[in-house]
Amino acid sequence: MTPAIGERLPGLAVTVEAAPMKPMALLLRDPNPIHLDPAAVAELGLGDRVINQGPLNAAYIWEMLGRWLGDSALVQTLDLRFTSSAFAGDRLLAEGIVDSIDAETATCSVWLSADDGRDVVRGTVVIRLLRQPVAGT
Repeated sequence: MTPAIGERLPGLAVTVEAAPMKPMALLLRDPNPIHLDPAAVAELGLGDRVINQGPLNAAYIWEMLGRWLGDSALVQTLDLRFTSSAFAGDRLLAEGIVDSIDAETATCSVWLSADDGRDVVRGTVVIRLLRQPVAGT
């Protein structure tokens, strides 16, 4: 793979579902009711849909990167900032763009946004490039 500066990463569209939040809450030992109970979300004035866990939102970006790279082991660093909540029923799009390239790595901006324009996650990823050897060298 030889990306170019300005190249857009193939996006990944997902719809947030409430069902995976319960096992994720158990795995993360995260008993926060905003992931399980719409009434708890409403009580906080945040609407009436449960809120997705941050690690699930990060996983959408990770999945997008893995599909683009063909091997998620090429990710050297992934630095994410959670900017907004994602709610059950939200349609999200994980995307990115190649910002810079050096001899061995490429740095990309990545983001997860909702259909209504909300930024959910923003960040930077550094990937290791696999250069093809030049014939005869």
